[in-house]
Amino acid sequence: MKRNTQDTRYKKQKVVSCFLHLVSLTFSDSILGHQSQRGALVDDLKTNNVAHAYLLAGPRHVGKFTIAKWFATELLSSDAATDEERKKIAHAVDHLIHPDLLVIDQLWIEEMCEDFDVIAKTSNVPQQHRKKGGARTDTVGIEDIRILNERLQETGTGTYRCALIRSAERMQAEAVNALLKILEEPPQGVVFLLTTQALPSLLPTLRSRMRVLHFQCLPARELQPLLAGIEAEDAQFLLHLALGAPGIIRLLREDPDRLRSEHSLAAKALSFWQSRSLAERLNLLAPLHDRTPEAQQFLLHLALSLRMLPSPPAANAVQAFHQLLHRLETNASRQLLAQSFVLDLADMQTVQ
Repeated sequence: MKRNTQDTRYKKQKVVSCFLHLVSLTFSDSILGHQSQRGALVDDLKTNNVAHAYLLAGPRHVGKFTIAKWFATELLSSDAATDEERKKIAHAVDHLIHPDLLVIDQLWIEEMCEDFDVIAKTSNVPQQHRKKGGARTDTVGIEDIRILNERLQETGTGTYRCALIRSAERMQAEAVNALLKILEEPPQGVVFLLTTQALPSLLPTLRSRMRVLHFQCLPARELQPLLAGIEAEDAQFLLHLALGAPGIIRLLREDPDRLRSEHSLAAKALSFWQSRSLAERLNLLAPLHDRTPEAQQFLLHLALSLRMLPSPPAANAVQAFHQLLHRLETNASRQLLAQSFVLDLADMQTVQ
């Protein structure tokens, strides 16, 4: 029962725009980096070489879905005659009310995300079927794709219609097969824009039917606009924690409580490596005992602080930490794994 409670809490916590004028080819200031990827998409539109499906692949929070929505805006604006029309289209896309835009992002999940008003801020494909079936996961099922396809068969208002799916790795096998059938004979003018942070997990047959754009983390210089007005210490901390992902910086800037929590975890992680006390280390690893988002963040801070120690850690200590990460993915007792890790480090220090 305890495990079920922990898993439910974890899932609850886990589940917890702009446009470009093609004439001037000036990119929106709200999109950072990825000039080559954006330039390739612009060229596709300018040369009438738009693919029926794109897959934007790369790390989390680097801006893949932002680029997908931006390109959808450009496609849906291609028939607009004036800047005013383009602005109206951009506004409609940003609020997910454009009739030719379909988005699957956040999903209805029983006892975890049941507020359709919240879901409507990120997704506009009907999800009542998930409520009727009592969906308990955020995986995209065949019914989700079926309903998406039904909507795509409706008459569009312009040259293009756009279907966006965030985190395509969430699709179940049946959903992938259903999408493959659509991609084999896509409706006229429909452009699919999918994102993924786990490209190798997608079937080769799915990847082969889409034009793949690879995204990477951004260098610190390209993230500087997000740090305007922030104190130097916080700015450096955000750069350190974001690891090149602008979405992380935006998230923490908008949530001071979350930022303070991250600072606290970072301090605890550094204290763990600096401490020589067995009891203190065991106490500091308490967040790892449960499978929660906080545990995952603490592991990240442990890894980051390990790299920042004044004196390089012993190679076997780094290896022990890597083993801990691997073992925490199993069903073994997380508390016992944490204790074993601390004891292993103590043995290494004794030998030294």
